[in-house]
Amino acid sequence: MMVQALPPQLPAFEAPAPERSVATQQELRVAAALTEARVNVDSSFRGASIVLYGAVFNPTDRPADVVVVVRGPDAPLRLVKKSRTLGVWLNSRPVLFEGAPGFYMTASTRPLGDIADFGQLRRLGVGVDHLRIDAPQEASTVTRYGVRDVVISRLGEDYLDWRRAVIRLREAAALYDTDPHGVQFVDKGLFRAEVDLPTVAPTGQYFAEVWLFQDGAPLSVSNLTLTVEKVGIERDVYEFAQTRPWIYGILCVMLATFTGWAASRIFRRN
Repeated sequence: MMVQALPPQLPAFEAPAPERSVATQQELRVAAALTEARVNVDSSFRGASIVLYGAVFNPTDRPADVVVVVRGPDAPLRLVKKSRTLGVWLNSRPVLFEGAPGFYMTASTRPLGDIADFGQLRRLGVGVDHLRIDAPQEASTVTRYGVRDVVISRLGEDYLDWRRAVIRLREAAALYDTDPHGVQFVDKGLFRAEVDLPTVAPTGQYFAEVWLFQDGAPLSVSNLTLTVEKVGIERDVYEFAQTRPWIYGILCVMLATFTGWAASRIFRRN
């Protein structure tokens, strides 16, 4: 399968998150922060590593676990499956997910299955196996740029296969990651975890949740936001391509044509 990112039509609704960490009203609580709240992407961007650190306020002697979940902005995602027809590998009709997170990472003090049961993790959407990928109840067909895409249904027979394909491809691109020992306690009550953004990390607003579990139950959560944005000429070109795609396409064709003509003239003289 191949994956192709689609230009977003409308900005996806994102639930507001506080700029600072907010803990629930529990005696046992957690607070966290990021070393950087903004990452600038330019032509020299080769990825970024951000440290998430925090403290657990635990007045009891019972141990507690920390789980960090970082989710990037949602965007439409097109999948193409290759099938063999008469000995030739051809692309099938594209399948479209209405929204899938462009980045998803979980880090924890130990494996998630040892921290909470399946039901708790599924309810909270914690872990790549419980990741919420938007899909309607009924399949439909949409046409974009002259291409007919099948919008995948979460009730369809092939939904789980396509969902696994999304996760597998994103993991191969280092956009999805699960680290069962990514949260480390450096001192009593103090912990840290690293958020590694690859070069292909999408721009937009990221939401981080820091969950505190004890005896299999979530008792406290802290919410953080991280902004990844393009800067400089890269941002100008990106915004121009998104707002005026037809003009951008025509200019690219003209530039490619001129470059090919100029190269042929140079080599002809030599």
